[in-house]
Amino acid sequence: MEITDVSVDGLMSDDLVTATADTAMDDASKRLLDHDISSLVVVDSDGHLEGILTSTDFLELATGERSSAGDTVEQYMTTDVASVGADATMVEAAARMMSHDIQHLPVEDEDGTVVGMFSTTDLTAHLAYLQA
Repeated sequence: MEITDVSVDGLMSDDLVTATADTAMDDASKRLLDHDISSLVVVDSDGHLEGILTSTDFLELATGERSSAGDTVEQYMTTDVASVGADATMVEAAARMMSHDIQHLPVEDEDGTVVGMFSTTDLTAHLAYLQA
């Protein structure tokens, strides 16, 4: 199997931590910290992608420009989210990440349900494995 044949469904993280648009920001930040992750996939009640909330989205709060009291994920999440199908190759996913200048790429099944997250960390781990 060549490096270009490896599909993201074999490399992605499938133990997703998600939120909904109406999740309180305080709860979202706690999820990030509790799970030692840097992004939450925002899904609707059917598990379909609505957005993504990353640690970068918390910068406004860190600078004191805004207070999150009463705010929800919907007010901070990115809604124009690049994603990839589970059958996409690692190379296709990496190209999408580069073209959108992102580090996290939600992975969707054929029904549009989010089934995982492919990140630059997953990519790096796989490339390190191949080098070993």
